[in-house]
Amino acid sequence: MKFYSHGKLLITGEYAVLDGAKALALPTKYGQSLEVTPGEKGKLSWQSFDKAGTTWIKAEFHIGNDIRLAIPVASERKNLLERLQHILQKANEVNPEVFSKDKGYNVTTSLNFDRDWGLGTSSTLINNIADWFQIDPYKLLNKTFGGSGYDIAAARTDQPIIFQLTPSGPSVLKTQFNPAFAEELFFVHLNRKQNSREAIAHYRNQPKENLSSLTSKISGITDQILQSESLKDFEMLLEVHETLISKSINLPKIKSELFPDYSGTIKSLGGWGGDFVLATGKDKDYFLKKGYRTIIPFHQMIL
Repeated sequence: MKFYSHGKLLITGEYAVLDGAKALALPTKYGQSLEVTPGEKGKLSWQSFDKAGTTWIKAEFHIGNDIRLAIPVASERKNLLERLQHILQKANEVNPEVFSKDKGYNVTTSLNFDRDWGLGTSSTLINNIADWFQIDPYKLLNKTFGGSGYDIAAARTDQPIIFQLTPSGPSVLKTQFNPAFAEELFFVHLNRKQNSREAIAHYRNQPKENLSSLTSKISGITDQILQSESLKDFEMLLEVHETLISKSINLPKIKSELFPDYSGTIKSLGGWGGDFVLATGKDKDYFLKKGYRTIIPFHQMIL
């Protein structure tokens, strides 16, 4: 059995998506695969490979009614393996048939993007495991990492989506986003990893007086961005979006903080302070001179 999930980038709606704002999410050409083959009865042998083909997770679990590590692990890997064990336990709770006592498995996962890029190492894993267990990936996400679920939606699609949390659950609407000015859009990695759980917690600690207004405004910007016909209009909408979120979470805009003299527009993607930003224009040398080496054009990144 083989499964594959796409990585993601959230173009609009960061933070506000948690409270029902419409968000534009784009699946990436990068992702993660998971392959399952028969193994020794009652055991699960797990090995994960990074972009370079190097093993970064290797573990063996006893499986059945409960899932537990077969071999004690060193302290520096303990949190990582306990997190994987937790995901498998929750998947098993929903569908215990997969790990019934007369079965065993060898599992290998492979990333084709750097683990520090923030494209969805966790969400692609959750989606792949959910597909393997034939369970609802949103349910598995809620039982493990939490979050809005936009990353799960992106993992499961091959085109841009409008994602929105509604009282009846996640709403996922496929859309089109291939602007005429796409050659003037590119992504720059900030050389630092942002923990999305910490970012969400930070947002939840902010004052909520104007939350309803913020959600409505962000939804409107998402709709307008999809209709942008010029780079100038697109940049204006990005600037308004940055201003709204900056005020909401009481953090400076990334352009003000790191790139105040850049000629184009820069927008944070996902949790502020790390991973990729979206930049407009053509001046990639500006970022190279500042030491930012991971610069990916729009069409090279987006599916």
